[in-house]
Amino acid sequence: MEVKAIILTACPSGMATSYLAARRLERAALRRGWEVEVELQGELGGGLRLSADAIAAADLVLVAASRAVDLSRFEGKRLYRDALEAALPNPDRFLDRAEFAAETWHDDGERETAAPAESGGSSGVRSVVAVTACPTGVAHTFMAAEALAEAGRAMGLSIKVETQGSVGAQNKLEADEIEAADVVLLACDIDVDTARFAGKRIYRTSTGAALKKSRQTLEAALAEGAVESAGASTGGGSSSAGQKKGIKERGVYKHLLTGVSFMLPMVVAGGLCIALSFVFGITAFEQEGTLAAALMQIGGETAFALMVPVLAGYIAYSIADRPGIAPGMIGGMLASSLGAGFIGGIVAGFLAGYCALALVRWVKLPASLEALKPILIVPLLASLVTGLAMIYVIGTPVAALLDALTAFLNSMGSTNAVLLGLLLGAMMCVDLGGPVNKASYTFGVGLLSTQTYAPMAAIMAAGMVPPIAMGIATLIAKTKFAAAEREAGKASLVLGLCFVSEGAIPFAAKDPLRVLPLSIIGGAITGGLSMLFGITLMAPHGGLFVLLIPGAVNHALLYLMAILAGSLFTGVLYALIKRRPDAVEAAATGPTGAVVPSASH
Repeated sequence: MEVKAIILTACPSGMATSYLAARRLERAALRRGWEVEVELQGELGGGLRLSADAIAAADLVLVAASRAVDLSRFEGKRLYRDALEAALPNPDRFLDRAEFAAETWHDDGERETAAPAESGGSSGVRSVVAVTACPTGVAHTFMAAEALAEAGRAMGLSIKVETQGSVGAQNKLEADEIEAADVVLLACDIDVDTARFAGKRIYRTSTGAALKKSRQTLEAALAEGAVESAGASTGGGSSSAGQKKGIKERGVYKHLLTGVSFMLPMVVAGGLCIALSFVFGITAFEQEGTLAAALMQIGGETAFALMVPVLAGYIAYSIADRPGIAPGMIGGMLASSLGAGFIGGIVAGFLAGYCALALVRWVKLPASLEALKPILIVPLLASLVTGLAMIYVIGTPVAALLDALTAFLNSMGSTNAVLLGLLLGAMMCVDLGGPVNKASYTFGVGLLSTQTYAPMAAIMAAGMVPPIAMGIATLIAKTKFAAAEREAGKASLVLGLCFVSEGAIPFAAKDPLRVLPLSIIGGAITGGLSMLFGITLMAPHGGLFVLLIPGAVNHALLYLMAILAGSLFTGVLYALIKRRPDAVEAAATGPTGAVVPSASH
């Protein structure tokens, strides 16, 4: 049935943004075969007003506005409204949300301000500000932010979400927005600065929980958020009695991922510089004064040399804040020079962090000397403890352990290599960006510091399988997927090519008993084939786009074959066994259409 839609856009500063949003929405609607009427509004007036006949004939009213507009004339119409900024990036997604979430409009005299994206709204509307951050700052950060924003608007909340991704903070929270908020929601898997939230009710969770259970997370934040004591954001303790935090939200896991997130740029830049040096020949860098030698000096001798110190330093920073950075980096540099590698760096980071934290908390000085604690006493004592422990206690045995591990990996026969690839590949697909996935990924990244590149290739290849497979499934079994799922499949395919495993999360959340087992098997196949083919990868991220860099992957065609094998296995098999929407509906209803009651427990 043809949809007759009205599109109303309004911006606070003029007509340009309003016009762009209206045109993009209009084109997207026309592609769907809708009949569209458009009204533009600006601060200085607008174009033609909608006629009464057009409003009366409309099936759906779409309002994209960032200032107050009069909605009284749409009484009794199905209406969906959102901020103007929500319509510009992806008008098709805006229309999908409108079809799903539009409700019959009833003018109550209090809901004529169509700017839900702005915090500090009218009285009676609860306000939430949030921050999302994940270790890589690529997928979970932005997907969780979008999920929270959509859930918040659906709940009638005033919500603004700041993302702290790989390109820095975006959509930054202003001081007045924080002041007006009822609660601060921190959906972060790494440590973030919370000084600006002092005195505010804070609720902490993971990006995974915010993405998969957005509404429940917001409800819990409003109900359980509590003011944290000074220093509650550091260390592994519980932030409040009302918030039960697992290891993923606080403690060892979060500290480790903070270190990994700061180390990743070093690994990526260093690995690709080394790969570029190989373009001139595998041993070309040995000739001094050549470009190949310069690239190797940048990548292998400098960027890779900083990997372990940065890892240790920011693990310590996550634990003890700034006082932990110096002892952590010193301990990491010692681990690197002693041959203890990334394992020694992890140990040094935790030792330095908890040592610095203990000194900050327990060393009491006269007020006149207190200023010396963060710049002299804590760095000196924590560095001494960490350094001496690394030199005399930790360094040598950990170096021996790392040497044994490296020798084993480099001397593995094909059978053991395939088994390792199967294990690492399966782990990458167990929870799509969760703790098991991150454990496998961290293992591969750490091995890059020992010039062991094969496991990283298997890990990245396997991580691409689930989202690519879901995209393949939606292409070959279109009738089994709703229109919104087919659109999600296209996005999933692109995310998979970029090595963003989280692209498969919408499918796994909806059908976990089919998607996850098939993804695990497909990832294991790809990981095993990658190790069998002896493929090495110099960079820990970038997906298929690293193939464009000469030398980044040693056997590009075999690498593509391994990825394709696992993706086709998972995608084709899921397309075959996925139930059609009408079959699912029939299973939920009786022969007369009545809903079949579920078995009680």
